[in-house]
Amino acid sequence: MTRLADAFIADRPALICFVTAGDPSVAATPGILDALVEGGADVIELGMPFTDPMADGPAIQAANIRALAGGVTTADILTIARNFRARHPLTPLVVMGYANPMLRRGPEWFATALHDAGVDGVICVDIPPEEDDALGPALRAMGIDLIRLATPTTRDGRVAEVLNGAGGFVYYVSVAGITGKQQAQQASIEDAVGRLKRATDLPVAVGFGVRTPDQARAIGRVADGVVVGSAIVEIVAEHGAAAAAPVTAYIKTLAAAVADARKVPA
Repeated sequence: MTRLADAFIADRPALICFVTAGDPSVAATPGILDALVEGGADVIELGMPFTDPMADGPAIQAANIRALAGGVTTADILTIARNFRARHPLTPLVVMGYANPMLRRGPEWFATALHDAGVDGVICVDIPPEEDDALGPALRAMGIDLIRLATPTTRDGRVAEVLNGAGGFVYYVSVAGITGKQQAQQASIEDAVGRLKRATDLPVAVGFGVRTPDQARAIGRVADGVVVGSAIVEIVAEHGAAAAAPVTAYIKTLAAAVADARKVPA
């Protein structure tokens, strides 16, 4: 079993939490990651800042800008990941971002660097399944899961292609748009999760627009994982270097809600 696989074998959904590396600073990021673990996150997504984060809404766009303005580098992100793994040997860590910084030095370099830093998975927003050769083989050769995205516009006939070469879990983007405050209707989420679970044995996690414990609980009743990002990033934006304590408090409310969720067949 891998760390990611282990995160989805509990009798409740996994809580997956996203923050941007280098926001509000490189020095503050480790404390925020520790706050996520303390609050009860089961999987952590560490965002790689990029100048054109086209899938992200205003909150995460602003976090990217702050991190880049602070001078965060790929080397910094790898150091953050490596040190996180030393502090938290069992918590899965996924790097999420865009192709440009991931492929700048070549896919083999990137995959090897992530492996050496103890990273478990990668979500690359802008490499479609048809272009898997750009990064997928290098990651899989190093034992790193390439986590694929499905959306409300993913046709039934394309689901198999999305799942080909996928690992870790399937990330269902519940809205056809950017990250942020919009929230899909629960019925549409249930339908989509059921369709995906009929097509794969991989866990299905749902994200985009999840902000409240009630939303997390409702999604957790049908999905294998609940992803929360923008709401956490907004707390970091508000509190800056002092964000660790309020992040922990917020994550505890989500973790309690997810623990209360009673999964039923989708």
